[in-house]
Amino acid sequence: MKIDFVSDVSCPWCAIGLKSLEQALSRLPELQVELNFQPFELNPQMVPEGQDINEHLAQKYGAGPEQLAHTREAIRQRGEALGFTFTMGARSRIYNTFDAHRLLHWAHTQGGSLQRDLKLALFTAYFTEGRNPGAHEVLLGAAEAVGLDRSAAEAVLASGAFADEVREAEAFYQSQGISSVPAVIINDRHLISGGQPPEMFEQALRQIAATPA
Repeated sequence: MKIDFVSDVSCPWCAIGLKSLEQALSRLPELQVELNFQPFELNPQMVPEGQDINEHLAQKYGAGPEQLAHTREAIRQRGEALGFTFTMGARSRIYNTFDAHRLLHWAHTQGGSLQRDLKLALFTAYFTEGRNPGAHEVLLGAAEAVGLDRSAAEAVLASGAFADEVREAEAFYQSQGISSVPAVIINDRHLISGGQPPEMFEQALRQIAATPA
């Protein structure tokens, strides 16, 4: 089973969706799964220094302080139930994530679970530790922490490598109608949208696995 997980490292529901999906997959050990992470930028025009997150969300969604607080608490609780820590107040700014997607693309070429491990490390850096997932020092630290070669990662970031590949992938998924994330695409045919609970992912995966190709 091929699963493409389209997401952004600055998207809290993507962190929830990944943890939910992984919990569902742990209940289906019989499935042979190829999990790929595909790029999506929530804010492709974001300046490198980022923007205050409350200001950004107010501009983008018209959300007020009370609504933001309610949503954050709901996200925190969902994360806690899945074993992921959203540190309230740590995420004070929103950042450009293009370089994170370039590094994730490179991590995929290194094989194994390295792309997945880097993705989770970047979720943790941003949502748990409040660090900038677009800063090269943060990206290099996360890469090294999951077992990727720091010097090679530094060369990728310094060179602009994989920029075209990331933009092509982003354009492809947008052309397929993906306008919000997470978007979980199974066998290039079935779409599950949003940070669904593990039970929903499990049910869908069972049904798809039982359906003749």
